[in-house]
Amino acid sequence: MAKKRAQTKAKQPQLKDGARANGADGHVQVVGAREPCPCGSGRRYKACHGRAAAHAATELVQRPFEGLAGEGDWIALRELVPAATVELTLRDGLPDDVPSVTLATVLPMAWPALRRDDGSVLIGLQNDTASGDISRDLADTLQRALTAKPGTPVEGRRAPADSPRLQDLLDPEGAFEPVVHAGFEFWVPDAENASPEVAASLERANAAAIPTVKLSGVDAAYWCETPDKNHLRWVMPYQEERLLDALARLHVAGKSSLGEGTRLVGSFRAHGLTVPVWDLPTGVTADDIEKPAAEFAERLTTALATDAPLTADERRARGGLTNRQVTLS
Repeated sequence: MAKKRAQTKAKQPQLKDGARANGADGHVQVVGAREPCPCGSGRRYKACHGRAAAHAATELVQRPFEGLAGEGDWIALRELVPAATVELTLRDGLPDDVPSVTLATVLPMAWPALRRDDGSVLIGLQNDTASGDISRDLADTLQRALTAKPGTPVEGRRAPADSPRLQDLLDPEGAFEPVVHAGFEFWVPDAENASPEVAASLERANAAAIPTVKLSGVDAAYWCETPDKNHLRWVMPYQEERLLDALARLHVAGKSSLGEGTRLVGSFRAHGLTVPVWDLPTGVTADDIEKPAAEFAERLTTALATDAPLTADERRARGGLTNRQVTLS
């Protein structure tokens, strides 16, 4: 998530309103509440432009990625996957001086975006955003990155309320095909010659990354390896109540596992969709779970089509799933 800027002790110079250090478009960068306001007023952010930002009426968008190709994968890359990239296709094409736009889970120093020396653009997905609409904030960052000076990062801010969303900027027919990486070497074309600051950030990020693999046989399902056990976390596009009913039916029928030693342990909500989670024995790899996951998808399709009222056992099973449910968005 976004890293706070270092706090400075020196008092900021007092500037008149017309000379404050706003961006060229009049918007003020979002910083930590106790940090000096970037406008140059000399006051802390929370007592200056942060006050207006905190009280701005911004409705929380429950499904910010709805309507985008690969909604489940957008959510997985936002919440579950340490290191991944996706090449994005813009609705109106790329500017002549921008060879590519790549979505990344995170960027060095938690930058919201980076315009590389060659003009290509990287957009970070796992940063904190300033409003209740992640899609609008990311679209604003993307637009500013397209015109940023090559070799510079792009700061975060609250997007204007009437600005475009990702759904307006990205090609609705463009493929969304995540590439999951073992580490964050994609940050720099030549990792061996990276600056000391970026190299240190790269080393820390690689040390913390949990091994993760995207399953190929089903959509938006990600295997990960942890010291005690492995897991499968699967972002599902179905209406939540209907999905929980179906999972309860399968659980009571003894058909909710993904093979011997595996167990459906619950689910969580993320950005408007439900994500069931299975515990897997240590040693069960992503390849091992491909076929069981595809078979489970078929059983789930049948269960989703069932309209019969839940039995008493199924209601108890559903209650257990609901009690273990948390919300991440």
